[in-house]
Amino acid sequence: MKEYRKLTEAEKLRLTNQACEADDWEKVRVDKRFTCEYVHHARFSGEVRLGVFETEFVMPGGLKKHSGIRHATLHQVTVGDNCLIENVQNYIANYEIGDHTLIENVDTILVDGMSTFGNGVEVAVLNETGGREVLINDKLSAHQAYILALYRHRPELICRMKAIADFYSNKHAAATGVIGHHVTILNTGSIKAVRIGDRCRINGASRLSNGSVNSNAEAPVYIGHGVICDDFIISSGSTVDDGTMLTRCFVGQACKLGHNYSASDSLFFSNCQGENGEACAIFAGPFTVTHHKSTLLIAGMFSFMNAGSGSNQSNHMYKLGPIHQGTLERGAKTTSDSYVLWPARVGAFSLVMGRHVNHADTSNLPFSYLIEDRNTTYLVPGVNLRSVGTIRDAQKWPKRDKRTDPNRLDYINYNLLSPYTIQKMFAGRHLLKELKRVSGETSEIYSYQSAKIRNSALNKGVAFYEIAINKFLGNSIIKRLEGTLFQSDEEIRRRLRPDTEIGLGEWVDISGLIAPKSEVDRLLDGIENGNINQLKGINAAFERMHANYYTYEWTWAYAKIGEFYGLEPERVTAKDVIAIVRAWKEAVVKLDKLIYEDAKKEFSLSSMTGFGADGSHDEMKLDFEQVRGDFESNPFVTAVLRHIEVKTALGDELIARMEQVGG
Repeated sequence: MKEYRKLTEAEKLRLTNQACEADDWEKVRVDKRFTCEYVHHARFSGEVRLGVFETEFVMPGGLKKHSGIRHATLHQVTVGDNCLIENVQNYIANYEIGDHTLIENVDTILVDGMSTFGNGVEVAVLNETGGREVLINDKLSAHQAYILALYRHRPELICRMKAIADFYSNKHAAATGVIGHHVTILNTGSIKAVRIGDRCRINGASRLSNGSVNSNAEAPVYIGHGVICDDFIISSGSTVDDGTMLTRCFVGQACKLGHNYSASDSLFFSNCQGENGEACAIFAGPFTVTHHKSTLLIAGMFSFMNAGSGSNQSNHMYKLGPIHQGTLERGAKTTSDSYVLWPARVGAFSLVMGRHVNHADTSNLPFSYLIEDRNTTYLVPGVNLRSVGTIRDAQKWPKRDKRTDPNRLDYINYNLLSPYTIQKMFAGRHLLKELKRVSGETSEIYSYQSAKIRNSALNKGVAFYEIAINKFLGNSIIKRLEGTLFQSDEEIRRRLRPDTEIGLGEWVDISGLIAPKSEVDRLLDGIENGNINQLKGINAAFERMHANYYTYEWTWAYAKIGEFYGLEPERVTAKDVIAIVRAWKEAVVKLDKLIYEDAKKEFSLSSMTGFGADGSHDEMKLDFEQVRGDFESNPFVTAVLRHIEVKTALGDELIARMEQVGG
């Protein structure tokens, strides 16, 4: 605890001569090494604590300014060591300011009464009229918010979770705000009841009110020009800049919002980007990206999503107000000028093209295209599995994780194929086969969920899903058996047996975290019965699910291998493994070749249109290659070809080991 002393009479006199004044000099305490030299034109009110002023700040352009207090009014303020507070137009009240902090050209910084600094603010997500409110707090994860918003069928759970959130908010309530160490606040308007973490930079913001900026040394936050934030929390590593306006919003770790983006009653979790457009009542799970001025996201749940320009949804279906909501499951994309009338649910990794007003639910048909033609939604199941764009997305997300904070709030699973998506492919494969059986094999068009599926698309969809299932189950068995020489079938069976029973049954994607529903239910039961009664306990459960993903995944895959290949797991032989691996190898090579052919389209003659401004065909081709490179040397294309080689060798190696096994 830092010790402060009273001012000497000589110091009081010198400060007075330097145009300083105090309501009561006896209430001004200073560090024992304090000197008056760098305190000018300052007014002190109430209990004030001052540190030492020994160092300089080097400003952009090389200008040096010595730490100190000049032209500022402080009321009930503690100032750390080596701070510079200069040109405060009104005053700073009820704040503790850390060391090496620079505050210059600001209007007002104050806390007026008790504040929770944005914690406990209710965000009316998904339904603008209420009913799915999420109470935001410093430690909010996408997974907590998902449960709080969507599990309304368990009122006791929601009541308990709200109580946990309220406890946290009340615990961190205070009548004094905190500005951390090495903070910079420049050319900013009003800051009222805002807690600001270490290393934060605020430059040119218009207004910040009732919020927390959870910046730290490992992941600083930047808030830039023209920003207005009311009732908010901004997590570590995020940037909010260029006229962004946020009202009742949570901004997760490493998000980037700028270029006049506006949002109200919305949640943005890790690595989201929002520019130019607007959002209202959205649940933006990790890696939700929207860049375009004409794009409105409203009342929807998204993750790993990219919104095309002019994307729009509507939550007014009839006349009772904006009460409808929708979901684009992980990895879904919208093309330019797409439109969806909520309620609707779009399956994982699907592409939405055109205007859709028929409220389709395609959650059991992932990796599909939804294409509008003459006001009719046409569904092309599974086709996105062969898309070069889908594979590129899956590769880029881990690389685009900009979180540098060691304490991560969201547990993100990047796997394209997982029990979550494969269970839907099992369901989709069964669904498509049933459509064919009921409507007849010769039908040209099949109807499903107010959408149309062409005969050829249905047959290809079944084939795509079977390729992906073979690939996933083969991947799982190869991983399980890698690096071991087996002498007998019994040894293989022993190795194949799961380490736990957890993982059987349905799996869920709770906004980035993929886990068995049984484990999520276990957590929710623990919250309901009071065994888990703190935010850190909830987060620890999510962390455990994430850490054990591959153990649980194998339990699920082991059961599905028996189901899909018609085997009894306890009687699996080396020959069975060889058959599975051969099917896997065929699936991997077939899928990679489809992706290779899809990539080739990017280098077709039509793709070269617009290249070679004024020249011949040869110049067009040369210009294209200078800008885009040639097909065979494209990094993605070479990676696909290498993937075929590596996976083929991996499968051959396991087959060779299995062929050496005795009975």
